[in-house]
Amino acid sequence: MPIAVRRGTPHDHDFALSTARRFAAFGPPPWRTSIELVEGEVRCLDDYFEGRMPGCHLLIAEKDGERLGFAFLEPHVDYFTQIEHGHLGMIAVAENAEGAGAASALLAAAEEWARDRGYTKLTLNVFAGNARARAFYEKSGFDLETVRYTKRLA
Repeated sequence: MPIAVRRGTPHDHDFALSTARRFAAFGPPPWRTSIELVEGEVRCLDDYFEGRMPGCHLLIAEKDGERLGFAFLEPHVDYFTQIEHGHLGMIAVAENAEGAGAASALLAAAEEWARDRGYTKLTLNVFAGNARARAFYEKSGFDLETVRYTKRLA
């Protein structure tokens, strides 16, 4: 049975939060603590589930009734053109589903979501140290656009 992607529901809250906690393991820079990273993602998902993020969309990948991963999509406005586009704010796969095709299914569904809204662009961010994700995105047709530098000030 193929991987199905559906719209998330309130019943997916705990799954999305527990899966989002995995972001801490994928290359945050030394100045970002795991707690800071996870709290930010959880805060965003809580805002979504509590209805404070209009226009956003949660996708759930599943197979045989088992949830495998999720994607969180947001409308964004391009800094340079001021044109709205789709932004993949989060994509995460459960540990036991890595390599099973859930991320590819979610990415394809994210692109469909963006096209359905008339967007001509889909963006995402990834930590520089997350080589596996970066390779996946590049293989999926994403191009590197900007590089953000951060300097901690005492």
